[in-house]
Amino acid sequence: MKGLENLPYRKGVGIMLLNQEAKVFIGKRIDNTKAWQMPQGGVDHKEDIESAAKRELKEETGITSIEIIKKSEKEFIYDLPNELLGKIWDGKYKGQKQTWFLIKFTGDQSEINIKQKKAEFYDWRWTDPLELPKLIVPFKKKLYEQVIEEFKTYL
Repeated sequence: MKGLENLPYRKGVGIMLLNQEAKVFIGKRIDNTKAWQMPQGGVDHKEDIESAAKRELKEETGITSIEIIKKSEKEFIYDLPNELLGKIWDGKYKGQKQTWFLIKFTGDQSEINIKQKKAEFYDWRWTDPLELPKLIVPFKKKLYEQVIEEFKTYL
């Protein structure tokens, strides 16, 4: 593990997607069947963060009928646990530095399609925002609590 702590953070985005009942979209990860998460992903080279958020949401859920409510005031950081360091993202990063977006889903349920080309989720559901920290992998719990705190006036 020596030297891995000096790796940079991957630039990323996260999406807290709300339906009409103020429930949040979460997907169950293909690569960790116990873990649920909100859509998220990396920002491509020369891509702006809003475009990245829309792209990631479409790639992971098929959803394009949206209205952006708010962009987070700050970036949220999480570190990978030791057992994942050097293994994911080609071993280039020690974690992620993410900008989060609170987005309203304005489409119909039939628009949701997690069976994408590079599927990340095998199941999905809407959940209460306060349930999120209990459903996420432990190393992202603090980040999810911070995101909920940032967007609480809209939840």
